[in-house]
Amino acid sequence: MSVVDLNSDMGEGFGPYKMGDDEAMLNIVTSANIACGFHAGDPDIMRTTVESALVRGVDVGAHPGFDDIWGFGRRTIVGDSLKTIENLIAYQIGALQAIAHTAGYKVTHFKTHGALGNLMFKDQSISEAIARAVKSVDRDLLYVIPPNTEGERAGERAGLHVLREVFADRSYTDEGHLVSRSLEGAVIHNPAQATQRVLRMVEDQCITSQSGKRIPVPVDSICVHGDTAGAVSMASEVRRGLVAAGVMIQSLSKTFK
Repeated sequence: MSVVDLNSDMGEGFGPYKMGDDEAMLNIVTSANIACGFHAGDPDIMRTTVESALVRGVDVGAHPGFDDIWGFGRRTIVGDSLKTIENLIAYQIGALQAIAHTAGYKVTHFKTHGALGNLMFKDQSISEAIARAVKSVDRDLLYVIPPNTEGERAGERAGLHVLREVFADRSYTDEGHLVSRSLEGAVIHNPAQATQRVLRMVEDQCITSQSGKRIPVPVDSICVHGDTAGAVSMASEVRRGLVAAGVMIQSLSKTFK
């Protein structure tokens, strides 16, 4: 039987502003990637999200991004030194670890957000700075990263426990990278279509690009973005489809101890 994790990005509101339906999503996924206060989130939201995950037995991971509340972390911040990037990653992981500790929980994994995560597809230096930060803070964190990327290779060189993530609701290029959100068809909104794509990914251990190219990859975790319209319905449909196909849905920490 195939075993996969189902994850979603959460805690991405700020103060009174809400982003996504975290409570509903936490009833579906097995891992929650929690914003750490830079691209979204604040101490209260982080604590609430961690506690909600704890009640449901859902893993919590650090989901750091650029210091960009206004742009939701989807704008590339030009000019940051590698040391600054290393520090902002360490800072955000530490913030969530402290919040999780106060709630009696433990941060299990790490996954970058938005523009910072996109840079890890091709930028070796930034990827290595991020891997160094993760390793220095907690080398036991599961390092969730898209395959065929500089981020994957940097994590492997750093000796981190690298796990490969694919996306239910995003299209791929022939390089195996994500199609830019500025291009048509980059985001998939149809739950049935997303479910069929995910089933093929898990069963065939490969992704298929927009042009039809098949790229073999290990599939450890599947992401459904929580901030898109219809995210809960899509995640629910994806989970139902996987279970119906005989796939076990289980958190990364339980699968890769």
